[in-house]
Amino acid sequence: MTAETPRWLTANQQAAWIALSGVLIKLPYALDADMRGRTGFSHFEYLVLSVLSETSDRTLSMSDLASLSNASLSRMSHVVTRLEKKGWVSRCPSAENGRVTRARLTDAGFEVLVDAAPGYVKTVQELVFDALTPEQQEQLSVISTSILAKLDPGGEWPPAAARPRPVE
Repeated sequence: MTAETPRWLTANQQAAWIALSGVLIKLPYALDADMRGRTGFSHFEYLVLSVLSETSDRTLSMSDLASLSNASLSRMSHVVTRLEKKGWVSRCPSAENGRVTRARLTDAGFEVLVDAAPGYVKTVQELVFDALTPEQQEQLSVISTSILAKLDPGGEWPPAAARPRPVE
């Protein structure tokens, strides 16, 4: 068996990769620290509430929630249990398949999300978009979409039930 020669990164690729790696490491921490400081709950919990709010009936299967967040079902179960204890999410069996458990955003959870959203958007604006020109923002969208297409060639992310609805 012949070992394949690695395609080493060019100097420009290495610089881009190091910068992107820094964003992948630093941005989640910064978003989480900000969310915990302002609301007392985690960025991940915010994202779960947000995803549920974007569905037509504020409900998704636990497996879709886990898939959307790249979390294990076990982790998602722990998070939903915490959110249930706060009264922000409830669980129920699926009407179509009783073996499937669905998580539903409660009215109280929606209110918490509505209260947290302006601060979250402000932080995203400050940490990400304020650092970019309008042209770079468009490039970020194109680049992110291209990378996502490689990571998720089947286009499964986000699950169809969580995709934003068209504005009418």
